[in-house]
Amino acid sequence: MSDNNPYSGAFGGNGGQYAQTVQYGGGDRPKVSLGEAPAAADLIKDTTTATFAADVIQESRRQPVLVDFWAPWCGPCKQLTPQLEKAVQAAGGKVKLVKMNIDDHPSIAGQLGIQSIPAVIAFKDGQPVDGFMGAIPESQINQFIQKVGGKGGGAPQIADALAAAAEARTAGDVQTAADIYDAILEQAPETLEAIAGLGEILFDAGDTEGAEAVL
Repeated sequence: MSDNNPYSGAFGGNGGQYAQTVQYGGGDRPKVSLGEAPAAADLIKDTTTATFAADVIQESRRQPVLVDFWAPWCGPCKQLTPQLEKAVQAAGGKVKLVKMNIDDHPSIAGQLGIQSIPAVIAFKDGQPVDGFMGAIPESQINQFIQKVGGKGGGAPQIADALAAAAEARTAGDVQTAADIYDAILEQAPETLEAIAGLGEILFDAGDTEGAEAVL
C-alpha cells in the first residue's frame, strides 16, 4: 500500500518507548467504522497522512491533541475508541481527539515507533509529549486527559460538556448525551444539570429505577 508521507522525519526516531508488535498495512480485513458523535464534530475527527500536519501538528500549537492509532481488525481499539470519545467530549475542549487508521495510513505510526495498537499519543506545541498503549480503564483515560489538558477552568469545561450533551439530545443522539452526562458526573457528581439530564434520558427510555437512582 502506498502512503506518501510529506512529514517524514518530523518526529525523529525516538518513538520506541511505545513499541511492541503490529503489522502496518491493509490486508483483506473488513473495514469497521468507529464513528464519532455529531455533538463532538469540532473535538473529534479522523485524519490521514496528508492532513496530519494540519490536524495534529498545527492544531496542537493551540491546544493539546490526542492521536488514537487504530485499525479495523483490532479488538481492543473498538473498546478504547468510544471511551476516548466520551472522555474528550466530557472534557469540554481541554483536548481534541484525532483518529488515524494505520492500515490506510501506516507511515506516521512508523515514524513514531508505534508497533502495538491501540496507541494514544498526546501532542503539544507540535511535538509528541506523552502516550499510552492498550485499552486502559476509563478512570485512567480521564486522568491522562487531566494530565495533558491541565486541571484549570473546571467550570467552563463542564459548561462546554453540558452544551455538547444538550446538542446531542437535540440531534436525537441520546446515547452520546447520556455518556457525556455520565462522564460529567464522574468528575463533578453534584452537577445538577447533568443529574437532571441523565435522569430524564433514563426515564424516557423506560428505566424508572435507573432514573430514580440518578435523581
